[in-house]
Amino acid sequence: MAARPSQSAEDYLERIHELIEEKGYARAVDIAHSLKVKQASVTAMVQRLAKAGYLKYEKYRGLLLTPKGREVARHIQQRHATLEHFFTLLGIDPATQHQDIEGIEHHLSHETVELISDLAIFLEKNPATLKKFLASRRKDSSDKI
Repeated sequence: MAARPSQSAEDYLERIHELIEEKGYARAVDIAHSLKVKQASVTAMVQRLAKAGYLKYEKYRGLLLTPKGREVARHIQQRHATLEHFFTLLGIDPATQHQDIEGIEHHLSHETVELISDLAIFLEKNPATLKKFLASRRKDSSDKI
């Protein structure tokens, strides 16, 4: 596995981290259910992630993220939270946010996410600017390109 995990590997690491935070453990069956994949796919990915040093896997026992795995998972969660914060400021509904974030979060560079974070902080600190921007948007779909 490359220095940066694949999109699929990131999804697994994020979900494993969430399960451990929620339940105290992560099992292949829980991961398969939540990611809507087959348990055999989970087992194959878990083995790859373990080999790459992101987690420790004991067959029939469960998964533990290594420090390297926790770091990646936290980074993914932070990226997700940044996008969610930005989209919330713009008034995008939660369902659309979720769909959009899942579609773009793995494709953004660290620099772009930092820029979005800075812009969100700026807009939050300057509510008049945010209000002006939101008011300036074209409401009529015929005006849109």
